Amino acid sequence: MTNLNSTTQVKVKKIRVGRGIGSGKGKTSGRGVKGQKSRSGVAIKSFEGGQMPLYRRLPKRGFKPVKKEKIAIINLEKIQNLVDSKKILPDSVIDLDTLKKTKILNKSYNKLKILGLGEIKFKINLSVDFASKSAMKKIENAGGNISLTQKK
Repeated sequence: MTNLNSTTQVKVKKIRVGRGIGSGKGKTSGRGVKGQKSRSGVAIKSFEGGQMPLYRRLPKRGFKPVKKEKIAIINLEKIQNLVDSKKILPDSVIDLDTLKKTKILNKSYNKLKILGLGEIKFKINLSVDFASKSAMKKIENAGGNISLTQKK
């Protein structure tokens, strides 16, 4: 290996570890004798030389509730597509249970919310936990009925 300094060339000798005792870095290759650091493939994770590690210096933040309510969110255009494809009937009451039975929604959801994106052409009856004002207005303009139920 050569380093070029303006006009002169200087050769730097590379030390090859573990090549016998005469090399100066033989046998244990400068790692010392025994212990975790002398073994291969071992790193002391998050150890910062006795300094307080970063993950312990930073404060704990937030709280994650164990029993969080999962709310399914459906837009009016999705309901319109389901009615058009005849997966749900417009004359029946559409609620969380019917959407779970037809496998439109996953069974892990606890509540249902309707949002007003898209248009609705049919007269439908909905029974939901939450609904946006625009969704309620569009359903009532189409001649449908929406009832809000709060399950505890």
